[in-house]
Amino acid sequence: MKLAQALFAPRAVALVGASGDAAKNTARPQRFLKKHGYPGRILPINPARAEVLGERAWTSLAEAPGEIGEIDHVFVMAPGEAVEQALEDCGKRGIPVMSIFTDGFADAGEAGMARQVRLVVRARELGVRILGPNSMGVVDVPGRTALTVNAVLEMDALPAGSTSVVSQSGTMLGTLLSRGAARGLGFAKLVSLGNEADIGAGELVDLLAEDADTQVILLFLETVRDAARLAGAARRAHAADKPVVAYKLGRSQLGIALARSHTGALAGTDAALDAYFRDCGIVRVDMLETLLEIVPLVARRKPPDLERAARVAVVTTTGGGAASVVDRLGMFGIETVAPNSKSPIIDLTMAATAEQYTAVLDELLESPECDGVLAVVGSSAQFHPQLAVEPIVRSKKSAKPLAVFLTPHAERSLALLAERGIAAFRTPEACADALAAYFGWRSPRARPPAAPAELPRDLPRQGRLDEAQALKLFASLGIPVAEHAIAQPPGYAHAVPYPVAAKALSADILHKTEAGAVCLGIAGLAEFQRKVRAMLERVPAARGVLVQKMESGLAEAIVGYRDDPVVGPTVLVGVGGTLAEIYKDYALRLAPVGEEEAAAMAAEVKGLATVRGYRGLPPGDLRALAKAVAALSRLALIAGQPVAEAEINPLIVKREGVVAVDGLVVMKE
Repeated sequence: MKLAQALFAPRAVALVGASGDAAKNTARPQRFLKKHGYPGRILPINPARAEVLGERAWTSLAEAPGEIGEIDHVFVMAPGEAVEQALEDCGKRGIPVMSIFTDGFADAGEAGMARQVRLVVRARELGVRILGPNSMGVVDVPGRTALTVNAVLEMDALPAGSTSVVSQSGTMLGTLLSRGAARGLGFAKLVSLGNEADIGAGELVDLLAEDADTQVILLFLETVRDAARLAGAARRAHAADKPVVAYKLGRSQLGIALARSHTGALAGTDAALDAYFRDCGIVRVDMLETLLEIVPLVARRKPPDLERAARVAVVTTTGGGAASVVDRLGMFGIETVAPNSKSPIIDLTMAATAEQYTAVLDELLESPECDGVLAVVGSSAQFHPQLAVEPIVRSKKSAKPLAVFLTPHAERSLALLAERGIAAFRTPEACADALAAYFGWRSPRARPPAAPAELPRDLPRQGRLDEAQALKLFASLGIPVAEHAIAQPPGYAHAVPYPVAAKALSADILHKTEAGAVCLGIAGLAEFQRKVRAMLERVPAARGVLVQKMESGLAEAIVGYRDDPVVGPTVLVGVGGTLAEIYKDYALRLAPVGEEEAAAMAAEVKGLATVRGYRGLPPGDLRALAKAVAALSRLALIAGQPVAEAEINPLIVKREGVVAVDGLVVMKE
């Protein structure tokens, strides 16, 4: 039997730990299945009862009636070792799927994690797939399968539609279902992942990409446990014209302090997730409310793939209401345009009939001067939807998105817009968030063809490299590095022409400037020897002195590589120098990237405008910068991906060429 059928449309369901007390949550699956019209057979399993809620019960799954293969799905709510016993019974009876509501696994520390690992190993031996543990279950609205303990299923009728939800939080599954119903959004399938011990988000997105009832897939994520699997599934959903929208917790800076480079501090895991979602075509929203309200905006549409700032035409019947959204749009870099008008918005307050309002919308939806249209409706939306909303509903369907923000609380108008598949928003924040997410939506990126890279054989395979070793690695990738030599006592002789920079050569010094381990602009031998001796007194553990030719150019860039623990290798380019972390002006992508994409990254960095010929300044060699970014990103192609972090800061951009003058490389432990 296919996994999708066993999960969502089982012919028979066994409920292990089903309670005869209707008030308990372990009684809910049986009640909900019957309440919402489940057409299959329900088999309660309770060792202490012969009857549960009017249904014949059995003491164990092994004793339940039916031939091998007749039960498709087991939902386990019993505590303790009952979970392991239920798994053994599933294996013996050929039951393909076991959902586990029971906790006490990865959620319960090291011992619980060990128990979960053993459970999964045994499940694979038996050929049983596991949803959970800690899963609240699954709901298939069209198929009338309400196999869940979530209390929101107490509602009289489930709203049917074409949106499916995959949530790592069981509670949030109910939240989305209830909030969606209030917005007129119907659902196809809803799944609570729990611990994702076996069946995960990526596999479910794959199933939903093939599901005839699903048009849009929503994800509520606390983390990304299998980035490669989810990325592949998102790409397949894109190929099936099914948008994937994600709300991911964790915009805070937690965890960034563990990074050892500027790159890690600049672009922690959340920034890497932004790049990851963009790379595989997932729309990311910042607000939970937007996750639901954006659905009509993306349904049956393809990514806009804009390579410039989006332009939105705003039509309003309330100046103040429009300003509240326009202000938020500006924060996202979205331009507001009004063709044939000096004002940034088109204000129809008290000046247009319903027919004229519709005509304005139709004209804008066809205009090449804007990428989308936003209609802002004032107080009339609350009591006179025929005046305020029907002109919008009558507008022509367009490939261009049409969004509506209603300033009052106007349920009738919201329902009318929802019925017609028009995106409607209750707050200016959610409206702007949705439009920004939509216009930031990209088709999945085609990975550039690139030859595998190799580490020089004489470099250490663990720990942090010293700067001479780091420069050797960069040079092996084809990145120009400053002329340099290693000087040793007693005379610290070297052949690098003056003026030079001298640096204490030690893998233990992370930021040399703060440690007093750098001397710049040394003009001659006597000054060199004097400053080097003083420097080495401050850093006695140095294995020598790195002597470099002094370099100058038009700008300093930072180019960084990091193997992010969640999404994998990433590459960054930004404004470099000692203040890189303060400026936080950078572009980030998943690695590797080609030279064309590297050039696009550099174009996003505001501080590099100085080498783009800004206000007559001499242009720098942006092609050489792009080559260096693409070259460093090839660290992702080394077999085994042994490099944890690598950074050039600064990479000096000249009128012709670039040169790396400072480097950091951390190998994986």
